[in-house]
Amino acid sequence: MSLGDPVIPDEEVISRSFDATLMRRLLRYLRPYRYRVLLSVGLLLILSGLSLVGPYIIKTAIDGAIAADDLPLDERLNTLTTLSALFLAALALEFSVRYVQMLITQYVGQRVMYDLRLEIFTHLQKLSLTYFNRNPVGRLMTRVTSDVEVLNEMFTSGVVQIFGDIFLLAGIIAAMVLINAKLALITFSVLPMIFFTSYVFRRRVRDSYRDVRTRLARMNSALQESLTGMKVIQLFTAEKRSFERFRALNADHREAHLRSIFYYAVFFPVIQVIGALSAALIIWFGGRSLLEGALTFGALTAFLQYTSHFFQPIRDLSEKYNVLQSAMASSERIFLLLDTKPAITAPAIGAPGGKKRTASQATSLPRKGTIEFDHVWFAYNDDDWVLRDITLTVEEGERLALVGATGSGKSTLVTLLGRFYDVRRGAIRVGGVDVRELDPAELRRRIGTVLQDVFLFSGTIDRNIRLGDETISREEMIAASRIANAHSFVSRLEGKYDHVLQERGVGLSTGERQLLAFSRAIAFDPEIFVLDEATSNIDSETEALIQEALEKIMSRRTSIVIAHRLSTIRKVDRIAVLHHGEIREMGSHAELLRRNGLYRKLHDLEFGGGTPGPTGSISR
Repeated sequence: MSLGDPVIPDEEVISRSFDATLMRRLLRYLRPYRYRVLLSVGLLLILSGLSLVGPYIIKTAIDGAIAADDLPLDERLNTLTTLSALFLAALALEFSVRYVQMLITQYVGQRVMYDLRLEIFTHLQKLSLTYFNRNPVGRLMTRVTSDVEVLNEMFTSGVVQIFGDIFLLAGIIAAMVLINAKLALITFSVLPMIFFTSYVFRRRVRDSYRDVRTRLARMNSALQESLTGMKVIQLFTAEKRSFERFRALNADHREAHLRSIFYYAVFFPVIQVIGALSAALIIWFGGRSLLEGALTFGALTAFLQYTSHFFQPIRDLSEKYNVLQSAMASSERIFLLLDTKPAITAPAIGAPGGKKRTASQATSLPRKGTIEFDHVWFAYNDDDWVLRDITLTVEEGERLALVGATGSGKSTLVTLLGRFYDVRRGAIRVGGVDVRELDPAELRRRIGTVLQDVFLFSGTIDRNIRLGDETISREEMIAASRIANAHSFVSRLEGKYDHVLQERGVGLSTGERQLLAFSRAIAFDPEIFVLDEATSNIDSETEALIQEALEKIMSRRTSIVIAHRLSTIRKVDRIAVLHHGEIREMGSHAELLRRNGLYRKLHDLEFGGGTPGPTGSISR
């Protein structure tokens, strides 16, 4: 069985029609705003009624004033003035109600988007590193941005507006039947053509929209990858090939959009032609009825007005059906992400070994203690073991170095200590407690890790050291910077600790970024210190500063150092030599040199004292 989280399927494999289960789950996000939604639906009902008032007033004005030759002129003029004022009042009221209704609907949509994006982002932070290794960042960004935006469209112009279209359509049908049932049936004779056209449109647009979503996600993934790897692209002058790849993806996205636009460009004119055909039938049959005296001129005019309104909700319902289709596909992708269970979770009631320990109890564990790797086996995939039966104890306050060739399992060992993965066999204990019984957040808080590749966020140096943790005071942050020997170069910067860094710390040297990483680790005052080849990419002067800082840091902490340069680990208490996932040698620097084994070969390889041995180069 493979280790890790599932991969999000590509968008093109999802063709979700309306799904009642998904819709019920989506509607739960409206629950906190249900009263506003009900108010919005009520206002839509009022709007539907107001939309019916205009044609009726026009009918009354024509029949009761303009065409009423048997009434005095003054009375006809007064009636016409009153009806005109009523018509304007109805328009003003409709505008006001529509403004309030749209304001409420958009507010609810924005609040739902806000809530959903927070939920997705919170969930993403709980997922294990394997999930992000298996799923492109650009695709995940599409979930948080574009897919959520699609749901906003459904909430604001889909679900709620459908009620308005249905109310309006029902009202128009009722008004047309009341005016003249025979003429209404003639109008309804074009409905089969409308339904067929809408059916074809929905199918075509659904497929084209899915293509748009697929190509957008692919373009986002490629763009994110290209921007992140721009240095490599420029180093190998691969700009043209990178451009051609993006050009092709961009062209695919454009063509998918154009297909979607084509279907819209065909559908709406066809509906207008059908509407014109309906109007022609009304004029023909209604005109004959008018000449025969079976229909008034005002009634015919109102009927034409209602007919023009009749096709608008039908067009809207077809378009909103497409919105619902798109929302189903987006919601399925979002819920697939939200339903992904984190591979690493806080302990429940029970824990390995039959012990009972909760996350709150984990926070009360003693800060000091030994680290035990008890017959640890681990593989990322199936039985391709990266670590094999590792048994190792790091005493409290001891400084242990891990050395070995690429792929020997050094970084994996410390990754398991931070519980970014769980061991497949055996156990890792801190202070006598299995790490699987600890809350991962609390465990990681107690481990200060400095990696070879330092990641700095855009923002101030203060923020990069404290990471927004207000429990660490400004004075403690500066003190940590002094211990890490970063204070001197920070003091030279404009704004000092309020100096704003660009993304990834552009403008700082590799060594300066590394010193800030040390400052960050020290500021959180961990009881365990892990250096994952943290001095491999820096100059000798900065290395000397770091070595001085390390003497202060490791003197009172349990420390594990993954070494790239053997010269940096001569003063540690013990050195463990890993080879093919196993511990082959253990001892101090002097002891291991005397044994003339793997460590001696690594030493000779670095310092030119011999030929390369079977372990290969000294790197991660």
